[in-house]
Amino acid sequence: MTACIATTSSAAAEFQTDTFKTKGGKEIVITAIKHASLRIQYDGLEIQVDPVGNYKPKTDYSTFPKADIILVTHEHFDHFDRDAIAALKKDGTQVIANPAVQKMLGYGVSMANGESREIGKAITLDAVPAYNMTEGRTKFHPKGRDNGYVLTMDGFRIYIAGDTEDIPEMGKLKDIDIAFLPCNQPYTMTPEQAAKAARTIKPKVLFPYHYSETPVKRVTELLSDTSIEVRIRNYQ
Repeated sequence: MTACIATTSSAAAEFQTDTFKTKGGKEIVITAIKHASLRIQYDGLEIQVDPVGNYKPKTDYSTFPKADIILVTHEHFDHFDRDAIAALKKDGTQVIANPAVQKMLGYGVSMANGESREIGKAITLDAVPAYNMTEGRTKFHPKGRDNGYVLTMDGFRIYIAGDTEDIPEMGKLKDIDIAFLPCNQPYTMTPEQAAKAARTIKPKVLFPYHYSETPVKRVTELLSDTSIEVRIRNYQ
C-alpha cells in the first residue's frame, strides 16, 4: 500500500465519522449519512456520494455544506435524488454520474465503466463496473449500466462499490485502503459474497453499507482470520 492510515472514530451529533490520513499527512474524513449516502472531506473539498433526502431516515441536505463534487452510482431511488443534488449544488459543483443518470439530470459529467478523470487537487476518479450476475438478479443492476468508483487522493484509495455482487472485475482492483461493499440480498451481496469480495480486494478497512436488515456482523465473523478491519456504521 502506498498510503498509511491513522484513524479515529466518533459518533458526534447524529452521524458517525471516521478520520484517515494519507501518506502525505492530509486528513480524509468520512461521514456515514445512511444506506449508500456518504460524505467525504479532503483537502478543503466536500464530496457527496449518492445523496438521497427522502430515503429513511429523511436527510435535509440543505443543512450540509455545498458540495464541490457529487458522485452518483446509478438511477435507483435510494441512490439518485434530484432534490438532494440541487440542495448541494453551487456554482462550480462537479456532478458526476453513470450515463443513464447524467441523461436523466440533463447536466453534469457522464462516466462509463472503465473511464478515468482528474477531478481537482490531484484527485483521480475511476468508474468501475457494478452489476448483478446471479441468475434471477441481473434485472436489478444489469452489466454495463451502473458505476462503482475508486477515488485516489494523495495515494490513498477508496473503493465505493455501488450496487453490485462479487464480480470478477474486483480482482483488478489494487492497493485499496478503504472499501465500501453493499450487503443487501437479493439486490447486492450476501454476507458470504461480501466477505469473498473483501478477500479478493484486500482493503485495509471495510465498511459494509447499503445493508438494510442484513446481519452484517456476519461479515466480521467471516473475515476474522484476515487482517481486514471491518467497521459497522449507520449504513442501514
